[in-house]
Amino acid sequence: MKTIILDAMGSDSRPNSEILGALSALKEIKDITILLVGNEKKIRSKLEGFPFDRKRLQIIHAEQDVQMSESPVKALKEKKESSMAVGLTLLKSGKGDAFISAGNTGAVMAHSLMLIGRIPGIQRPTIATTIPTLYGETLLVDSGANADCKAAQLAQFAVMGDIYAKLVLDRKTPKIGLLSNGEEPEKGNELTKKAHTLIKKASFLNFVGNVEGRDILTGEVDIVVCDGFTGNIVLKTVESLFKFLYRVFKQEISRSLLAKIGILFLIPTLKKLMKKMDYAEYGTAPLLGIRKPIMVCHGSSNQKAIKNAITFTHKYLQKDFNKALSREIDKLKEV
Repeated sequence: MKTIILDAMGSDSRPNSEILGALSALKEIKDITILLVGNEKKIRSKLEGFPFDRKRLQIIHAEQDVQMSESPVKALKEKKESSMAVGLTLLKSGKGDAFISAGNTGAVMAHSLMLIGRIPGIQRPTIATTIPTLYGETLLVDSGANADCKAAQLAQFAVMGDIYAKLVLDRKTPKIGLLSNGEEPEKGNELTKKAHTLIKKASFLNFVGNVEGRDILTGEVDIVVCDGFTGNIVLKTVESLFKFLYRVFKQEISRSLLAKIGILFLIPTLKKLMKKMDYAEYGTAPLLGIRKPIMVCHGSSNQKAIKNAITFTHKYLQKDFNKALSREIDKLKEV
């Protein structure tokens, strides 16, 4: 039986999405217990009328919560009783196996570093986000944890992405690309040039060289490595692109009777496409490099996204990622 700690005060619609997502997950997964961390009074009032096993869904009171607009460092110093701090303290003390939050990403990062700590040898943790492509998924590392990076840290991101793709995405020899403004090794800024040299020296990685922004959605590579500032812009751009295309599609259909008729035959295909493009299908992204499993969700996560985050975390816990990472990260020292 695995215990998952869920920050109930993280999402934009807190605690509704977290409560409903947890209830849905408990119906599907029989060998988990969920600890809902947050304002007990609010959570209990929302749970009224819902049947659930009180042994498998427990409430842990937290007096405070971290707002999306808050400074991560300030929240860490001044909100010792936040749902984020209480939840991660439970994880640290062994009261749970993993922690999930749809709250302030910077605050999750700061709290995780201070309360849980990095795996020995890791310079910076990284967020690994799955992006749907023509031929499956591409892993983007880093997608927002580190705005400023050094070349050695990008090399570590490549190693973490490689292990993650092998264990979780079932890729035997994942192809790794370094995001730059051109495919040639001499293209890019000083960071990408130095990172290219370091990653290329790591012969145990299947590094294919530089890739451009246009390559992310084609599925040409399994992993795209970049700093968190660039990665977060890429992620938000891809999300908005999917929404833009969907709106344009709906608008064009409304202008033509033939299109409205034709759409009837395309509905099954369109449903599959929209499901693939929906961030809620992926639910969460792991914060790799921390001593214990920590998952970061989208702030606008709904019931479906939280449920899928819990489902994914349950699957993730079956893999011993940290053990594999500790073994592989040592290889970089030999490069």
